[in-house]
Amino acid sequence: MAALPQPGAAAAPQRRLLDQLREQLRYRYYSLRTEEAYVHWVRAFVRWSGLRHPRQMGVAEVQAFLAWLATERQVSVSTHRQALAALLFLYQKVFGLQLPWMQEIDRPQRKPRLPVVLSVAEVRAVLALLDGTHAVLGQLLYGTGMRITEALQLRTKDVDSERGVIVVRDGKAGKDRVVMLPSSLAPALKAQLRRAHGLWLADARSGRGGVQMPDALERKYPRARASWSWFWVFPQASLSVDPRSGVERRHHLYDQTFQRDFKRAVQAAGITRPATPHTLRHAFATHLLQSGVDIRTVQKLLGHSDVSTTMIYTHVLEVAGGAVRSPLDALQAV
Repeated sequence: MAALPQPGAAAAPQRRLLDQLREQLRYRYYSLRTEEAYVHWVRAFVRWSGLRHPRQMGVAEVQAFLAWLATERQVSVSTHRQALAALLFLYQKVFGLQLPWMQEIDRPQRKPRLPVVLSVAEVRAVLALLDGTHAVLGQLLYGTGMRITEALQLRTKDVDSERGVIVVRDGKAGKDRVVMLPSSLAPALKAQLRRAHGLWLADARSGRGGVQMPDALERKYPRARASWSWFWVFPQASLSVDPRSGVERRHHLYDQTFQRDFKRAVQAAGITRPATPHTLRHAFATHLLQSGVDIRTVQKLLGHSDVSTTMIYTHVLEVAGGAVRSPLDALQAV
């Protein structure tokens, strides 16, 4: 049996491998989060194997690694599928291999779970406990059904106050869609835009690097990154270094910051269920359906490709709010 490579000798090839992985991910315009996740799983696979190069391994090692994740690490189904996707990307896109065993690996299926939905009173209580920019962001999530990443990446040009709409760019699966701008939120959102404009002016006067631009627009329109129209609706108060370009620039708010504040608000409101910012999206859909809005309209507002995904909210409505009467209640009424 061949001796395992020494840690020092394997360091350089490992760095080159991960550089190749990053290059292919960026070439295909994968998000930074996906890049970080795939790099994490490829690195974990290499370390699990005793620093063997993935080219020296195949289906047996991949399946053993995935089995180890499921049995020893007890990762969730979504995490397990993400690890598999990272390894398949490595073999198919980085190594250029199309091997039969890639299609034979078992893919665990997610079990359908009902979403956590807050009542109207609970949503009101949580939103009342948020302050400043986080209050505006929370109201925007509940008022439009946007995902938190969609709201944080919102640009000023995509808020159309005159028509009362917001354009969500590059949502899940790269799709654009239009959602309503709640009239009750318009004053607070205008105030948020004024705060953002102050930061934009400060950056412009100091000659900062502007904001991150999607795809190749930064090369095609080099001045656009410093324009007001492309500035974030929810900018970060301080500057940060772009992890890909190394340029110091203004980033949008971090989701972790809002998630922590939202969690504190949920606890202060006395809610014991595991509510997260994404719960506001569930509440948006459920409350629209409760008010009689057509499910196809809700599907479009949420950006679901298939109405069956939206149908999960009807399952919540079937028994919520007394829609179905328990036989025990009928028994007690006799």
